[in-house]
Amino acid sequence: MKTSLRALIVEDSEFDAQMMVSMLRKGGYEVTCQRVETEAALRAALETKSWDIVLADYNLPDFDALAALKILKQSGLDLPFIIVSGGIGEDIAVEAMKAGAHDYLMKGNLSRLAPAVDRELREAANRQGQREAKRALQESERRYRLLWETSPDAVILMDTESQVHFANPAVKQVFGYAPEEIIGQSLTLLQPERLRGVHLASIQRYLQTGIKKLNWRALETVGLRKDGAEIPIEVSFSDMDLNGERRFVGFVRDITERKRAERELRQNQEQFRVAREIQQRLFPKAAPALPGFDIAGASYPAEATGGDYFDFLPMLHERLGIIAGDVTGHGVGPALLMAETRAYLRVLTGRREDTGEILTRANSVLAEDIGQERFITLFMARLDPRTRSLAYASAGHPTAYVLNAAGQIKRTLPRTGVPLGVHADTVYVSSPEVQLEAGDLVLLLTDGVEESISPDNTLFGTERTLEVVRGVAGKCAREIVEALYEAVRQFSQNAPQVDDVTAIVIKVKPDGPPGDSSSPNEPR
Repeated sequence: MKTSLRALIVEDSEFDAQMMVSMLRKGGYEVTCQRVETEAALRAALETKSWDIVLADYNLPDFDALAALKILKQSGLDLPFIIVSGGIGEDIAVEAMKAGAHDYLMKGNLSRLAPAVDRELREAANRQGQREAKRALQESERRYRLLWETSPDAVILMDTESQVHFANPAVKQVFGYAPEEIIGQSLTLLQPERLRGVHLASIQRYLQTGIKKLNWRALETVGLRKDGAEIPIEVSFSDMDLNGERRFVGFVRDITERKRAERELRQNQEQFRVAREIQQRLFPKAAPALPGFDIAGASYPAEATGGDYFDFLPMLHERLGIIAGDVTGHGVGPALLMAETRAYLRVLTGRREDTGEILTRANSVLAEDIGQERFITLFMARLDPRTRSLAYASAGHPTAYVLNAAGQIKRTLPRTGVPLGVHADTVYVSSPEVQLEAGDLVLLLTDGVEESISPDNTLFGTERTLEVVRGVAGKCAREIVEALYEAVRQFSQNAPQVDDVTAIVIKVKPDGPPGDSSSPNEPR
């Protein structure tokens, strides 16, 4: 296979150009060429086409080989330039070589042309390889220099005696020293007095034994700034051989902000723990035993503690107050607000009968403490076992439901006013008595049930909630509450809860002997 060669021939003789092409083809080249004989034509050829070599006669009518060589240099191209002339003196040839020509041949001895072209093409390829290697080295150096100069971590190069030989600009940000201030100094300049001996001993031990007693990757310690302040730092060391000498490189990061965030996280975790304890203590220890009714409630707290609340409170004339509430937000604040709400309601339900009045009085006090950033949704029902009736008031709480024995919605119990704490002068009105019958089921919820989300972002929703309850309506109240929570967890595929899940179920028992308080699902 012949080697392709793109030759630009600066020659005024068509015959001489053809002779050169013929010799090159005999030498094993597949030649593509163009002949030019003016400066303008030479410039145009160099600008518009790609060439492997330039072959130039020394003397042309309008210019000579030295002028052609100058034009080639101006183009920035590194092409082999060989002078092929009918007769030039040695002094002219030497001048041409000094000017940058790579070789010169006599037209009467073209047998040297192909070997000369072979050699110069190899030399050109070597020069190209060297240029590419140099560019790659320069680019690598530029990238590393840019990396060192823009790194937010302090980068320090030191010898086996801990003397600093290089420091990047970030040293100023971390330690307060300009890089030139610490070059030639011991690294111990950046350490508190009490730690300097440990560092030096560790380096010497490693040099003697090769054993790193301390972790050289992400070591947390203390640094000393120029102003004398101590800061927490994370240090990673590595050793290297640089021009035959042992060197150590330290990468130092100021972790002041990270330590502050860790402290805040620990404090928040402690807040969540306290809030959860507060919540758990406020929930009823057991469901009330009310003649003719089977009642159960439960609250399942989220991982991020919320403010759900439910309670069973004795009221005047042997009635029972049933409460479900939700304080906005998470943490200690909502838990304490829930505790405050519970205290007010417990005092008021022992002295008042009307649920609307109780919420009105509680709201007037709570509105002063809550502020504009929080509110409480709360549903309060008064259950009368003698008349099997229920009256309620709802401060912005999700709708409750009364289902009959067939599972059909007998009555909805929607909100009757805005949440507690929104307006101090809000007056809440109790609903008319809702008559309950044997087999009826009352369902109270917080929004954590219906707003639970599946992995595909589907809401659990009202219809799915009611379907679950209908499916287990024959079970006791406690089992219905548990089944509902289990359905919610399965729906979310046990993903971490984002809100508390709270439910209360009130079942009206079938008619039985007076005073009978057993569940229809339990032995009598």
